[in-house]
Amino acid sequence: METAERDQLKQLLLAGHHDFWIKLTEATRGANDFEQLFFLSSLRKKAVARQHSRTKTPVPPLRIAFLSGSNVYPLHEIIEHLLETEEIAYELFTGEYDNYVAEILEEGGAFYQFQPQVIFLLPGPQRCSYSEDMFDPREVVQAAADAISSQLLDLCRIAHERTGGEVILGNFPLPARRDPGPLRVRTLASDWNFRKWVNLELGLKAPEWVQICDLEYMACRRGAIASQDPRGWFESKQPCSPALQVDIARELVRLISALRQPVKKLLALDLDNTLWGGEVAEDGLEGIEIGDTSPRGEAFKAFQKFVLTLKQRGVLLAVCSKNDRALALEPFERHPEMVLRAQDFVAFQANWEPKSDNLRTIAAELNLGLDSFVFVDDNPAEIEIVRQFTPEVTTILLPPDPAEYVGRLQDCGCFETHRITPEDRQRTGQYRAEAERKAALSSAANMDVYLESLAMKAFVREFRPTDVGRLAQLINKSNQFNLTTKRRTEAEVRALIGEADHIAFSVRLEDRFGDYGLISIVIGSVLGPEIEIDTWLMSCRVLKRQVEELALNTIAQLAKARQCVRLIGVYLPTVKNEMVRDFYPRMGFEPDSVTPAAGRYALDLRSYHLRPTKIRLEPESDESS
Repeated sequence: METAERDQLKQLLLAGHHDFWIKLTEATRGANDFEQLFFLSSLRKKAVARQHSRTKTPVPPLRIAFLSGSNVYPLHEIIEHLLETEEIAYELFTGEYDNYVAEILEEGGAFYQFQPQVIFLLPGPQRCSYSEDMFDPREVVQAAADAISSQLLDLCRIAHERTGGEVILGNFPLPARRDPGPLRVRTLASDWNFRKWVNLELGLKAPEWVQICDLEYMACRRGAIASQDPRGWFESKQPCSPALQVDIARELVRLISALRQPVKKLLALDLDNTLWGGEVAEDGLEGIEIGDTSPRGEAFKAFQKFVLTLKQRGVLLAVCSKNDRALALEPFERHPEMVLRAQDFVAFQANWEPKSDNLRTIAAELNLGLDSFVFVDDNPAEIEIVRQFTPEVTTILLPPDPAEYVGRLQDCGCFETHRITPEDRQRTGQYRAEAERKAALSSAANMDVYLESLAMKAFVREFRPTDVGRLAQLINKSNQFNLTTKRRTEAEVRALIGEADHIAFSVRLEDRFGDYGLISIVIGSVLGPEIEIDTWLMSCRVLKRQVEELALNTIAQLAKARQCVRLIGVYLPTVKNEMVRDFYPRMGFEPDSVTPAAGRYALDLRSYHLRPTKIRLEPESDESS
């Protein structure tokens, strides 16, 4: 960080200027040096002490516990700073040095009194080595390695079962020094192989509520020697070098953020000099660079291959290009070296309109928020236009050399997820089927005829373990048709399964064009004669398909089965859910107490009659999962 930038931040702080937080966040995101981040953290603390705090959306803080086999200071300072600048509300519990085993086993201790929702467990590498004879039989050494991984996962299980919290478990960086030379790869007892085996076991055996904070990878990326700090260990029990501590803090905050914030959904791509070299309108089909006949052509082909892997992981692909549409389509249809084809894209905007306008058009067509978009282009001017006119879109400027394209996209972190659901893998097909539905709607005589023609089938079922990943994903990404926008981690979703004082169910929908997947969720608390609905959300892809009526019928039937006579619907307005502001009145609820900050509505079940729909309700079956 330049001296001028430091001075500017200090001046903004002293002046109490609102730009201080904007500049502090920008500087934090660009800083990879421990000293810089520690300096920025100190400025943040001074701003808070001066009561110069940023305006925050009131959300319940996430309770995070940090247990470690090393000294948690100053690593926890960097973690707190990153959480603050990313506007993640939190409370932090820090355990004592190398006391995590006792803290997890002591059921009435301070750790459990804190009731953490997220537990970060960072065991010390000193606990991961083989202390017996290096030439012991492989089976003996392997049993010792398996025991270490099992012990750690058992601690995670105990902590999870007693708190319901998600666990983020740090694995072990590999040793950096040469000893024992060539023997390191010839025996499982070397620290190199032993730690690799333990790390592999942790990753492969970790249950779904455990995420791995991959220190092995981070240390490899930064450099093994640069990641170690023997002096720091002996003097103050630091877990690693300051540089690696920065990497750990950033990765931890990414993992925490992913628990309640969705990854990006759509990758919008330029064409010329992005998916191929040259300009198809000028160079013609034969003149563009793509394929294995040149180094540049091979680089563009490698980039397309990586983009295709994103589609296979559930990322939607779109074209956003200034081009003649017919010419832009030609490489996808006729060039033999192209990896991507037209059917891989859910939207294809190739025209001479501003790319910011085309991105808005794509968002409207697909009913997606622009904040779920990533736009990639090689032209800095186009990137700047998109940044100015559609600031919600995340932009990536490609470097001059196409050999670096894959790395730039791999490192953006926009599409990282710890789980890929079946719905993710089918997403492109689902959006293509939606285009066919829209075509059918345009030719239908009226809405009733159209809905009848869809031959819709719904599968309603209470929460079950196999659906937890998709349930949490939908809860944490739905914004528009979401009455309260209440977020839940996978552990919190799992805790609702079989709860007698809650109703919690999901709706899946199919029609003659295909399977929508899991598209609606309702969660309510049973409060004596009432059920209060704190979560009611639905994918916007099924708007006006009568799923709302089907869901309300289900809520009413579940409520009556519990002898409840009233439903209470809660609406909490956000900047994105305006479309459901009058949802409860439209569904027959009467206002109970309504203010600008919240709406509370009631429905008397004693006079409620099931609403007719064109959806055939199917019985639950494993085949529908």
